[in-house]
Amino acid sequence: MAKQTFRIQSPAALSVLLVGDFTHWQERPIAMKKGPAGVWSATVDLDPGSYHYRFMVDGEWRDDPENTVRVPNIFGTENAVCKVA
Repeated sequence: MAKQTFRIQSPAALSVLLVGDFTHWQERPIAMKKGPAGVWSATVDLDPGSYHYRFMVDGEWRDDPENTVRVPNIFGTENAVCKVA
């Protein structure tokens, strides 16, 4: 397992959740913590592999602006891809 930290800047947000195939999407979302300058973060342990994820900011789906590796999803938007070695 390797620790992976996910971050998104959203100073005005009241809540941010990390959701992905490793959380069974909305079944077990991970609550992110707000830090300095409105940067939300969460660190999770992931086995080696490739994972798809997105953020939910105040209940709305959001892309990871820092990750340009994306794949289309069935909803007509894109999931970010995280590769763990």
